[in-house]
Amino acid sequence: MRVISCKEPKHLQEIIEDIPTARQGEVIIKVKRIGICGTDVHAYNGNQPYFTYPRVLGHELSGEIVDVVGDDKIQVGDLVTIIPYMECGKCVACRNGKTNCCTDMKVFGVHMDGGMKEYIRVPVDHVLKVNNLSLDEASMVEPLSIGAHAVRRSNLKAGQIALVIGAGPIGLGVMRLAKLTGATVIAMDVNEDRLTFCKQWAGVDHIVHAQKNPIDRVKDFTNGEFPTVVFDATGNKSSMMSAFNFVSHGGMLVYVGLVKDDLIFNHPEFHKREMSLLASRNATLKDFLHVIDCIEEGLIQIDGLITNRTNFSMIIDDFESYINPANKVIKAVIEM
Repeated sequence: MRVISCKEPKHLQEIIEDIPTARQGEVIIKVKRIGICGTDVHAYNGNQPYFTYPRVLGHELSGEIVDVVGDDKIQVGDLVTIIPYMECGKCVACRNGKTNCCTDMKVFGVHMDGGMKEYIRVPVDHVLKVNNLSLDEASMVEPLSIGAHAVRRSNLKAGQIALVIGAGPIGLGVMRLAKLTGATVIAMDVNEDRLTFCKQWAGVDHIVHAQKNPIDRVKDFTNGEFPTVVFDATGNKSSMMSAFNFVSHGGMLVYVGLVKDDLIFNHPEFHKREMSLLASRNATLKDFLHVIDCIEEGLIQIDGLITNRTNFSMIIDDFESYINPANKVIKAVIEM
């Protein structure tokens, strides 16, 4: 089978591997859709933490079951998506139900080879049957689940105000899932087109340009009190440090994005506000099931989120174009 491997930063190559066979408790999936995400871009550019080369990228996946061994809930022909976080099941995090931050986490396409190939082998307990979704919808479940996890972790409630900084695919997911709680949502980004899209797709209540008096704008929208919850989904050091300035007294800052660097904040200001600072990593089964339900109920529309498509044969040639900001890509998908 054909496989696309990232040999080293800025270098994708096609290689040939044998089609895998299923062992007890595993399935073989014929991959149909592969979403290109921020993790793939960081890995390609050489600035992804926890990463070694060569590596097969790709963990936003949908496909069709072609073989299954040892499970009667999944059948050949089922449309599926995967939970790409392979936890140990034994560590302190796993024992406490936080499989998303396992101490020995192996993420598909990061710590282990991912899904940028024609067939993949996955443990059956990391496969979700989604026969009521389209292939496109199924491939977007994982990135949206990251947003769902961040919102659930924040305990955001109806009537509260949330600010989401960063209007990339993860930030957009946070915005939409935050809106579904009944909260008022403010979107902040440096890109006017992205801010317009936040209104159209995520249904945010207000938009703020990050370089045009953002503190005053957010202050105006919140009657001077600032948001109860601030989510930073940028993965940008400067943004993540300045995000402290937008949190209300008694409020919370949630880091959804990841940066390969140290962060510094002013402790007196942090202490004065009695802020809570949280990290939000990956997602759990509960988040995946919530997103699937929301898509099935029409509460999340995938149309419009996917702006660019390519096929497997063209991805090496096309990949650079999808990470060029000038091309205004929101989400690119590889079709198999």
